[in-house]
Amino acid sequence: MYSFPIYQVDAFAAHPFSGNPAAVIPLKEWLPEALMQQIAMENNLSETAFFVPLTPKEMGKTGADYHIRWFTPNMEIDLCGHATLATAYVIHTLMGLEDPGEKVVFITEKAGLLKVILHDEWYTLELPSRPPEPAPTPDGLLEALGIYYPVRVMKSRDYFIVLPDQQKVQDITPDFTALKKIQAVGIIVTAPGDAADVVSRCFYPGAGVEEDPVTGSAHCNIIPYWSERLSKTELVCKQLSARGGTLVCVNKGPWVWMSGKCNLFLKGNIYLPSLTA
Repeated sequence: MYSFPIYQVDAFAAHPFSGNPAAVIPLKEWLPEALMQQIAMENNLSETAFFVPLTPKEMGKTGADYHIRWFTPNMEIDLCGHATLATAYVIHTLMGLEDPGEKVVFITEKAGLLKVILHDEWYTLELPSRPPEPAPTPDGLLEALGIYYPVRVMKSRDYFIVLPDQQKVQDITPDFTALKKIQAVGIIVTAPGDAADVVSRCFYPGAGVEEDPVTGSAHCNIIPYWSERLSKTELVCKQLSARGGTLVCVNKGPWVWMSGKCNLFLKGNIYLPSLTA
């Protein structure tokens, strides 16, 4: 019998049952990829983060402390903000990094180095800026979202749709069967906010997540776009999912800083008869 720990953490959450829940699994060495995918499917959260400590030689070569990978229920994904924040929280609170101002540096498969700076209860995540660019509108995309008026459609990794106001974002009623037919990892819908600078909703049905509660990677698109439009480098962003979440963000040019709190929801162990998928 094999066992290893698992934690579930609400990220970008001021209190329990808000923000975005992520599973975090510390490993001494990587499991087979197919097995990690099965574990993520079993967890059935938007992301499960697996991380492995680097050797001193690897640390010196890369400048990182840990290697991190993220899996949705359907696939491995190239970048996930909230699960990275949740992983830093686990390392900070449960693995001995207690001093404010310390940072955790992760190396990734495709997104380069990611940093999380520890500020007491707040965590600041540094992610690469990914400004969206104008893009053709795929057939059926707007209809699947229930949008029947002119909007601006752009794309980075995900499609990026700009609506005129917060109410229009709240009124979106997606047809998820139709959205699954769109060839994209995800769809971001965003607008200027009422009480916040920017609001959004994010949909990832192709990755096994219909509506993501709070999406760090989406703000790699949202922050450079709205920072330019609103002529502000510091933005308060709210994601208007059922759980909701708030991100305090700063446009740092090639990087986006996003800060939030985390809450530990549960911890336990995974038990497997073997380490084969």
